[in-house]
Amino acid sequence: MNWLDRILLFDALDFLALGLLVTGWLLISWCIERPKAKHPSTSQIMAGFRREWMMQLITRDPRVFDALVVSSLRQATAFFASTAVIALGGTLAVLGNADRLAGVANDLVLATAPVFVWEAKLVILTLFLTNAFLKFAWANRLFGYATVVMAAVPNDVDNPGCIIRARQAGEIHITAARSFNRGLRSVYFALTIVAWLAGPIALMTATAFTLAVIWRREFASHSRNILLGTKT
Repeated sequence: MNWLDRILLFDALDFLALGLLVTGWLLISWCIERPKAKHPSTSQIMAGFRREWMMQLITRDPRVFDALVVSSLRQATAFFASTAVIALGGTLAVLGNADRLAGVANDLVLATAPVFVWEAKLVILTLFLTNAFLKFAWANRLFGYATVVMAAVPNDVDNPGCIIRARQAGEIHITAARSFNRGLRSVYFALTIVAWLAGPIALMTATAFTLAVIWRREFASHSRNILLGTKT
């Protein structure tokens, strides 16, 4: 069986559902990271608070609180990176025993599909989990960089280099948070792909639900309104 024959094992709905998922994943990321100025995302609002945090750092002495915050951020990224690795290992283990998965999945959807179809779905799930791990690992590294730059910020407001260093630390923090959020979105859509085991309709439904949840959290959540000062 050549690759063309294997591709033909999938229905047109499968390609449509997968295309919807990938398009939605890329589009929601674009909207979150490049929102309209009049309607910023929660991530963009938090970026402003991170810059303000670094400005406050200049006059704060001692900086124990700041060290604790960065430590908690690194612990969070390390936790999610470890979780992604565990999920990735579990997926690879299932991939090595795809025959049994095919039997269970075929019973669930009351249809028969070759083992290759289930293997392909698991491979795509693996790609999303791998991307999540890489984003979390890079975010953890960036928070480490930010810690070093924060330590280089002078406590003297009259020092000409303090504002520059504080701004550099703020931008690194923002880059780290952006990578962390990308990793989270990869996890969200990895969980969405699991619905594909029940068929393309289930995948499209799960994709629409995931997009709605992410959109609400970034553009219509109560926490966003609090950050904007529109609610108390």
